[in-house]
Amino acid sequence: MAGSVVAELIRALLDHLEDPTADHEGWDALAMVLEFPGGRFNSAHGYLYLPAGRIAAVAADPWAVQAAVTAYTDSCYEPGDVLPRAILLQFDRATGRYDVHFEETDGNRWNATPRTYRQLREELRPRPDAGGAPTGPGDRRGS
Repeated sequence: MAGSVVAELIRALLDHLEDPTADHEGWDALAMVLEFPGGRFNSAHGYLYLPAGRIAAVAADPWAVQAAVTAYTDSCYEPGDVLPRAILLQFDRATGRYDVHFEETDGNRWNATPRTYRQLREELRPRPDAGGAPTGPGDRRGS
C-alpha cells in the first residue's frame, strides 16, 4: 500500500509542476520538499535534475496535489498524530527508486537561501546507488 500512495504522490507532483522553462519530459530525477507549517500542508517545491548537469527549480500547485499528499500522510500517520514539519521526496526516474525523508523538528532544514541554494540542490539530488540523503527513524525507501 505504501508504494502505491508514493507512486500516486510522485505522479501528482509531476502532473502539477509549475515552471514553464523546465523540460518536463527529459528529466532524470526529482527532489520535492513538502512543507507543513502549523501541521498543515501548504507548499511543494524542489528541483528537476536534467541531463548535462542542468537543474530546474520547480514547484507544484499545493491545491492540485493536496489529495495525494493527504493520502500519503494518512498512510504514515494515525489520525490525530502531529505531521512532520517537512517531507523530502526523492525520485530517480531511471531506476524507479524513491526515498522519503521526514523532518520532525526543523521546518527550515531543506529551505534554500541565496547563500545555500547551490549546495542544497546538490544535497537534495537523488542518489539511488548511495541510498539518498541521511535517513531518520520514519524514512522510507522503495521502487
